[in-house]
Amino acid sequence: MWIPPAYIGPGAGFAFFGSFLGILVSFFLTAASFFAWPFRAALKLIRQKQGFRNARVKRLIFLGLDGLDPRITERYMAEGKLPNLARLKELGSFSRLRTTFPSLSPVAWSTFATGVSPARHNIFDFLNRSLTSYVPELSSSKVRPAHRVLRIGRFRLPLSRPQVEMRRKSQTFWKILGERSIGSTILRVPITFPPEKFEGRLLSAMCTPDLRGTQGSFSQFTTGLDRPDYESGSRYPLRREGDVLHGLLEGPANEVVPGAGAITIPFRIHTPTLQLEIGGETHALRQGVYSPWIKLAFSAMPGITVRGIIRFLLTGTEPEFSLYATPVQIDPDAPALPISHPPYYAAYLAKLVGSFATVGMAEDTWALNEGVIDEAAFLEQAYLTLAEREAMFDNALAHTERGVVACVFDTSDRVQHMFFKHLVEGRGTAIEDLYQRMDRIVGKAMAKAGPDTVLFVLSDHGFCAFRRAVNLNSWLHQNGYLALLDGAVESGRYFEGVDWSRTRAYSLGLSGLYINRKGREACGIVEPADVGPLTRELISKISGLPDEGNTAIRTLYATSALYRGPYLDAAPDLIVGYNEGYRTSWDAAVGKVTAHVIEDNPKAWSGDHCVDPLLVPGVLFCNRPVDAKDPGIEDMAPTALWLFGLTPPAWMEGKPVFHAP
Repeated sequence: MWIPPAYIGPGAGFAFFGSFLGILVSFFLTAASFFAWPFRAALKLIRQKQGFRNARVKRLIFLGLDGLDPRITERYMAEGKLPNLARLKELGSFSRLRTTFPSLSPVAWSTFATGVSPARHNIFDFLNRSLTSYVPELSSSKVRPAHRVLRIGRFRLPLSRPQVEMRRKSQTFWKILGERSIGSTILRVPITFPPEKFEGRLLSAMCTPDLRGTQGSFSQFTTGLDRPDYESGSRYPLRREGDVLHGLLEGPANEVVPGAGAITIPFRIHTPTLQLEIGGETHALRQGVYSPWIKLAFSAMPGITVRGIIRFLLTGTEPEFSLYATPVQIDPDAPALPISHPPYYAAYLAKLVGSFATVGMAEDTWALNEGVIDEAAFLEQAYLTLAEREAMFDNALAHTERGVVACVFDTSDRVQHMFFKHLVEGRGTAIEDLYQRMDRIVGKAMAKAGPDTVLFVLSDHGFCAFRRAVNLNSWLHQNGYLALLDGAVESGRYFEGVDWSRTRAYSLGLSGLYINRKGREACGIVEPADVGPLTRELISKISGLPDEGNTAIRTLYATSALYRGPYLDAAPDLIVGYNEGYRTSWDAAVGKVTAHVIEDNPKAWSGDHCVDPLLVPGVLFCNRPVDAKDPGIEDMAPTALWLFGLTPPAWMEGKPVFHAP
């Protein structure tokens, strides 16, 4: 899973607008809920009895293991290293699971939730593009500041909450079940920010922003004099005064006081004792050991404060002092934006398991990519996060006697992204250890799944190596389809320097290629009658793209031939089916033209799934025999409805994987 490193989500400063009225609103909602509880509970019992009347099961468990690859799984099962998955296969069934076009987590998990293809749920990639400016936007959600603001002198005080828009369309299966009073607990299923209202509980996942409004920006504090530019994250100086180092931690921008910049919190480190003082508390630092979650309060002005959490990791003391800090994340005890449904569910989980990571991508792949943390530190962070999620999953299983429990563990995706080269090179046991950890979680779920429970273990896609990076924008430029201003040979990010008046096609995101259509893009030049011929021309020239005796791109797919739906016009015109070992380049993903079309991938990020979806199916295990011969991830939502006695709606494209007796 990858999100553009420099992307700013809702905009720095959203947090204060979200928090200003939060305490007052929460108080009245809590009071109203308390007095209405007896009546609501009685009504709920009556409705639940009716809702479960035709149910074929009492409980359904979806255990999502993001990115679990069928080939690796089959290999480790054959070697006896995954006993629980092997036993689940024997008790019920195991097959490969068709993924989506493209095989990206936000696309696939949106299809899992809704039972429809991308053209019907409107998620095609991590990124979309503005049709007016061509600037990339997050595809899944949009946060706008409060529209009612009271201006008092230099202050702007919000009188309404931020507007948080979910861009995924269609209906989720848990929403439909909830309308029949069949409750669900949905934990960390991607593309659930902002959380929707339904009969159940939900904790948001992928694309939930950090407190700065980004998708996860780390900080490094150092006494080093060099100031490199990081693709994601920032480097800050530590000022030495004797045995004490002083630094400033940057939080969200202070939009209550326009022009004031970011709110900062000072901290200091006593180097002889390695004591960190921040926010009025002292914490001991140990090299290579993460601090606990530390609560912080960022104050825009008296009475307006937003709360966040952060972990620190001392990464070096000689010759230069270096301190890594995770992205400052929304505090689940006092969320600045809605990250759960009901709103108090995040605080409930925090009371249960302690503070926990809330940003959509908690495992800091970019800090490892940039060399700010090492592989051991990344794994430690990943498994600290896994422990938080596992405790939540255990609680959901223990407290959900009827209905649905769906939980996605994304550690399996993140570790494979960063350690796949170890598997390819036959060194280390990081991937094997990862799969065995996932197998132990499966064993826990199996122990809780009685005869009246259906358990699915599934992944959204598989994995393969990422050795070589392809910049299709560079290919388009060199072959006359994309033009640059003033005869330039390279462009900046976000298409800076592109001459749209002479550009017929461009690439953005991890798998999409777009036609610069007249009447759709603001500067579109390709007439509607010419779209078809240009599409066929690009397919003919790019499919089979060679590279040093290999094939870099297997197939270029016309999106109109893959699926139909009301949001087809928002989709990329073509989906790029990269070959195993290849993926779009880091520069092409953010709209940059470079001198080279294909080059080595230099990052620690060495595994990926943004390839031809036929190469990376997911897995599907079940504790009952599955009747479908070629199950796809779109079949999960209608299967959930069928198991609880509901007829899937006609607009769902998936089908139940069980046949009616």
